[in-house]
Amino acid sequence: MSRIYGNQQRAAVRDIREGLIDEIEMVYLKAFDKLKDSGLGDGLIVRLTQLLLLSNDGAISPLKK
Repeated sequence: MSRIYGNQQRAAVRDIREGLIDEIEMVYLKAFDKLKDSGLGDGLIVRLTQLLLLSNDGAISPLKK
């Protein structure tokens, strides 16, 4: 593969970052669906949901900068 420069390089990096964000969001969506169907108590679901949201934010925020 030949090397790309300038605008093409920036576009390629943006596409990779956006694709990674989409993949991460899908992982978390699946985790939330699994949690919803887990049969756990409300208190535990709330705690796990908070952890998942913090983790999601920590994973995606740097990629959006």
